[in-house]
Amino acid sequence: MASHTTTMVVDYLVFIGFIAVSFVIPLWGNFRAKKKETKANYVFATGTVSMGAMMLSIARGTLGVRSFLGYPSELYYRGSAMWETLYGMLLAYPIVCFIFVPVYYSLGVTSVYQYLDMRFNSKLVRCLASFSYVIRSLLNLAVTVFTPCVALKAVIGLPYWASIVGITTISVAFTIMGGLKAAILSDVIQGLAMIGVSVVIIVQGTVNVGGPANVLNVTYERGRLDFFNFDMDPTIRVTTLSATLGQLFMSLSIFGCQQNFVQRYCSMSSQRKVVKTMMANMPIIFVLFSLSWVVGMVIFANYADCDPMSLGYISKIDEIVPFYVEDKFLNVPGLLGLVMATLFNSALTLAVSNLNSLATVTFEDFISHIPRLSDLKDTQQLRFIKAIGVIYGILIICISFLVAMLSGVIESSMLMTSATSGPLLGVFLLAMLVPCANWKGAACGMIFSHIMSLWVTFGHLSIDTTTTLLPLSTENCHNDTFSPWVTNRPIRLDYTTSSPNITTSTTSAYNSVTPPSPTTTADNSNPLYGLYSITYMYYALIGSLTTVVVGIVVSLITADPEADMYEQHLLHPMARKIADLFPGKRRLYSRGNDCKTESTMDTSVTTVSDSIEKVAPLQGVVDDNGRIQVDNSYIERLNALKHVSLDVTSEVGKSTNL
Repeated sequence: MASHTTTMVVDYLVFIGFIAVSFVIPLWGNFRAKKKETKANYVFATGTVSMGAMMLSIARGTLGVRSFLGYPSELYYRGSAMWETLYGMLLAYPIVCFIFVPVYYSLGVTSVYQYLDMRFNSKLVRCLASFSYVIRSLLNLAVTVFTPCVALKAVIGLPYWASIVGITTISVAFTIMGGLKAAILSDVIQGLAMIGVSVVIIVQGTVNVGGPANVLNVTYERGRLDFFNFDMDPTIRVTTLSATLGQLFMSLSIFGCQQNFVQRYCSMSSQRKVVKTMMANMPIIFVLFSLSWVVGMVIFANYADCDPMSLGYISKIDEIVPFYVEDKFLNVPGLLGLVMATLFNSALTLAVSNLNSLATVTFEDFISHIPRLSDLKDTQQLRFIKAIGVIYGILIICISFLVAMLSGVIESSMLMTSATSGPLLGVFLLAMLVPCANWKGAACGMIFSHIMSLWVTFGHLSIDTTTTLLPLSTENCHNDTFSPWVTNRPIRLDYTTSSPNITTSTTSAYNSVTPPSPTTTADNSNPLYGLYSITYMYYALIGSLTTVVVGIVVSLITADPEADMYEQHLLHPMARKIADLFPGKRRLYSRGNDCKTESTMDTSVTTVSDSIEKVAPLQGVVDDNGRIQVDNSYIERLNALKHVSLDVTSEVGKSTNL
């Protein structure tokens, strides 16, 4: 008893200590910096982040906290079908590097949605896109914050409300003090810790069941490994096709159109470095993503004949990882505390970077356009951004309580991401790849796509469907199957009544827990039932295509060559070349100042000091040999511009050779 108490004390100390270290180290770097905190430093980290740190940060942002908690439980209870989303994830990286990054990398904008304003000369399109991003981020942040709460409740019995409030409060405080650079450094610490914990679980669990061959055999024989399902039925939850296409469109929307990722790109010193980082990230994503699924395989191999949820030790499928750690590692002082701290911190760091981006987008795309707030100084803008982050923190607390009603972390995250990704991706594809697209088409496409996506999503939620779990077994449960220190006692499950997830069937050989057949209680005679039954994996694809098709049709109907002019560099070079191949009248493009909009005058981090001339006209004479002799004053002004503040060199001077 005394040793158990000592172990728990060590776990709590490790939990608190690791959280403190994860946040003190990044913040200490900020406080040590001699330079004054500016909006550029806070939002973009202004080129001070190394390539290695950025790679791990992007990988962590791609997978999220769900990779550690959600994917193992997904394999354990539903199989490996969702693993094939990796195909779409990896395909998205080169597409983002080829299409998105070249277009807006060097535009010198604080919010990526300023690009839409410049392209379509429309505040409406920009605000619609920004609003879409805000809604999606709030929903996904709610899932992110809720995820570690499941583990904390399963292991130490901490109520959901206490975990949600605690995580969000700390995230807001860190957002106010740290900025993007601190969030990236914290991401690195969390990523390394998560890899270490996963490796420990895999090694211990594999040894416990007799080696890798046994892990593979058990998971295969029990139907957990199911790949390359090419069934074309769109109502099946996950197939190879839906996983690949669905995740591809979701990932394109996330990597190419989401503010928190674009901020990471812009924090690097060159476009070439961004491309190298993204491409080098592909093997990292493959390893980290697969690591989570191997953890699920190992845990299932250990509990294949004695499932904890069937016995009532846990009540949610997402509790299986923390339960396993408590069961197998509580006698190892500090390990359980490290796992809990890793989950807790993972949610914190993701929340911090997303709160930073949410606040930046809200200020740049909404608040800064209010006349009385359009001329704020840099420090005042920074205060506004931090205050907005606090407001969003309160909203996330409220939304997180609703996440508990959905079916698991992966289900919740995928549904929300897919339903909100389509319209945003569609409008960026219109802007970059469709020369004839105008603001009327973009706005109509987004609005129609949002209505369509919301309609299908709420319709899907309205039909009472049960997500089928794979067969579970309790045939080999003994009194010593689980460790005596497991805190959760079995809950009495009355299998004679209908349970939402499991039913039992007794055979002469063994007791097994078998999930119900994939039936629904909805009225199949409803003519819209087929539409509502489409898997949520296709929602991003449907939303994107709807935006593009409606946008093109409306743009062609409302075309006005002169009013629809925009600067040529706002279109992808490939789209310009393809458009020139078609016969007919050539498209008109505006010159530099012909199409200047308010977007180019927005408050931005690219503000040049008033003490330096912004225009340096060429001054000099031509000598007898035909060579230009430039005045020294002109050279001095060029040197002054060259050595202007780091804000300008990072945000505007990335593609300018001075």
